[in-house]
Amino acid sequence: MTRSKKARFVSRLTSNTMALVLAGGRGERLGVLTDWRTKPAVPFGGKYRIIDFTLSNCMHSGINKVCVLTQYKSHSLIRHLIEGWTKINSQRGDFLDIVPAQQWTGEDTWFQGTADAVFQSLDIIESHSPDYLIILAGDHIYNMDYGEMLAEHVNIGADFSVACMAVDIEKAANQFGVMTINDNGRIINFEEKPSSPAPLPGKSKKALASMGIYVVSHRYLAERLREDAALSDSTHDFGRDIIPEGLRRGDYFHAHTFQNPTNDAPPYWRDVGTIDTYYAANMELLEQQPALDLHNSKWPTVTYQRQLPPSLLRNGKGSCNLENSIISGGCIVTNSEIRRSILFSEVNVSEGCMLDGVLALAGCKIGEKSLLRNVILDNRCIIPPGTVIGHDENMDKEKYHVTEGGIVIVNRQMMGQGLSYNPELYPNYQ
Repeated sequence: MTRSKKARFVSRLTSNTMALVLAGGRGERLGVLTDWRTKPAVPFGGKYRIIDFTLSNCMHSGINKVCVLTQYKSHSLIRHLIEGWTKINSQRGDFLDIVPAQQWTGEDTWFQGTADAVFQSLDIIESHSPDYLIILAGDHIYNMDYGEMLAEHVNIGADFSVACMAVDIEKAANQFGVMTINDNGRIINFEEKPSSPAPLPGKSKKALASMGIYVVSHRYLAERLREDAALSDSTHDFGRDIIPEGLRRGDYFHAHTFQNPTNDAPPYWRDVGTIDTYYAANMELLEQQPALDLHNSKWPTVTYQRQLPPSLLRNGKGSCNLENSIISGGCIVTNSEIRRSILFSEVNVSEGCMLDGVLALAGCKIGEKSLLRNVILDNRCIIPPGTVIGHDENMDKEKYHVTEGGIVIVNRQMMGQGLSYNPELYPNYQ
């Protein structure tokens, strides 16, 4: 197939495909970062939300019919989607639809699992009559061309395709669905979060892990979901129920190998499910050759952000020193030293501060002569002058939360400033 014919083939497929973004999880392992926002709405990389990466992938892949399924603590996420992602060309039938949990199946029943979340939305899905569905998690950081996976699924005649990648076997244990495949990529065994993952042939330290990305025809999925919903002993989850049951039936489940969408470099994917992994993924952006290049013009990450003035670095009585840092719009830094740090929008750093390895989320105010090291400041924290964090672990543990990796996380409540969100007072820092 020539390149032009392949492009037209993929374009026809994507135009009749609906993306379902599962964005309702609690994200409890992210601790205080998800005290009042769902994980997909957590800020990342200076100006983005985690969900922006999944939605940008949809846009670049030509999939413009998108439903985002929400549930817990969704206000911040919904506001972000409305402001930045719902303004698409509806005249062509494109849309981004925000679907809250609606408790169709019982008076007190929220989403019971990933499969149940889709099942409870079947009426909305069927109203659009898509040929194919791509089911996505809204809480991972990665770049991927979904059109390639969709075309492969159709070409080989699979019933259900699972995106996969090789991971260190110790990471796979209790964290991912792990599969075994034959020489043609057909899945012959699947275990959800096994304690002893099956290694790849010839690679005893690697396992083939599911990325939680699925491609399936509307017809096949609707049948399987209705069957699963009738089972009282099912957890109604794709990894625990739908995939194992499909394999037992002898249906064709295919493993699609995750690839970099723009070049031959190793593909990038991060599950930022804990504070330490979230912090590490942000810090990776500051490397000389970051694994995730936010400046890649071939696959830019799109987001919504208010129009802000440029950042201002002013010397005051001394000078500003910056080293390997990201400074977002609207920031003001006065006569301070910033090393290996990311300042999100409208962060104000007063005179004489030293920041090393700091993630300061939007709207933080850092008082003069503060010393912060290996710290995450949740949004709108007001740090009093002379504050020292990250230099005495025992003292930090008395006042803040310290992770296993030694990262100190601070929010407004810990600073005695209250945690409640008032949209009239703080419309922009969610």
